[in-house]
Amino acid sequence: MKFIVNLLLFVDYILTIYMFIVVAAALITWVQPNPYNPIVRFLFQVTEPVYARIRRFIPTNFGGFDVAPMILIFAIIFIQRVGITSLIQMLSGN
Repeated sequence: MKFIVNLLLFVDYILTIYMFIVVAAALITWVQPNPYNPIVRFLFQVTEPVYARIRRFIPTNFGGFDVAPMILIFAIIFIQRVGITSLIQMLSGN
């Protein structure tokens, strides 16, 4: 039981880190990023596959503004708050 709770806490931690990566990738698109910069390449390689899956089901461009990062952040928060938290409470008996 404790192993599963620790695993869920680890997944929660990874999702938080990924959320910060999504925010950084979204902020970097507001400027003219150098596509050869290794940090920019890493951010786009990590986020673009997930954005592509979101864009496949939901139109995300509204007036030149891409809402895929916001949808992804809301999904991460939902998974953390509803999924992981409720599973941890259920497993710990609270």
